[in-house]
Amino acid sequence: MRYTILLHYPELMAQGELDQEAIEQGQAAFHKYAADLHAAGVLVSAEVLQPSSATTTLSAVDGELRIQDGPFADTKEQLGGTFVIDVADLDKALEWAKQAPSIQWGHVEVRPSGTRWAGDSWV
Repeated sequence: MRYTILLHYPELMAQGELDQEAIEQGQAAFHKYAADLHAAGVLVSAEVLQPSSATTTLSAVDGELRIQDGPFADTKEQLGGTFVIDVADLDKALEWAKQAPSIQWGHVEVRPSGTRWAGDSWV
């Protein structure tokens, strides 16, 4: 079963508030996490997202398309990246999510996902 691990970070982390040493430590931690997922044969893909300030959000209000700069929700956290894994069940997905380095400073969300609709479910 496919799960997407969504990594949420405090906004300040994307605005240059970290020193170079902290950035390098974080990059090393994520490199190891991705390598561990790959070595276990469960990594499908990983994405690092640009800061939420680079986001454009679309919505339809009263039948009219609206486009706004920035994320939809006004929050102190942003979605910073994702890992898509293919594991047997939610328990296995949670085991991997607990190891995400960003759990130290933000929320880690686990959501079932799929690549296509097979008539009655995502696969």
